[in-house]
Amino acid sequence: MFTKYSSEGFIEKLPGVRLKTLAFGEKTLITNLLIAKGANIPCHNHIHEQTGFLKSGCLEFLIDGKRIVANPGDSWMIPGYILHGATAVEDSDVIEVFAPVREDYLPAK
Repeated sequence: MFTKYSSEGFIEKLPGVRLKTLAFGEKTLITNLLIAKGANIPCHNHIHEQTGFLKSGCLEFLIDGKRIVANPGDSWMIPGYILHGATAVEDSDVIEVFAPVREDYLPAK
């Protein structure tokens, strides 16, 4: 699968959190998240390993009880089942990969 970038196709998953699935295969899925300043992704967990890269902005994570501030260029890997959440300190542009594929992030057919 090869996908050309488009600024269209983002869907609001939470207030101030827009997500677009960029590409996916049998084992992984890659997304682009645009998170508005002040938006919050409540603490949650899931089976998926979550690897991310902060393109721009600033995020404050709570991962397994630890607060971590991410700045542009920072990356992370959150193992499956670990409790985590984030708040945008600034408007943020994030790339994240999930394994296995997050069925709830697959584009509608």
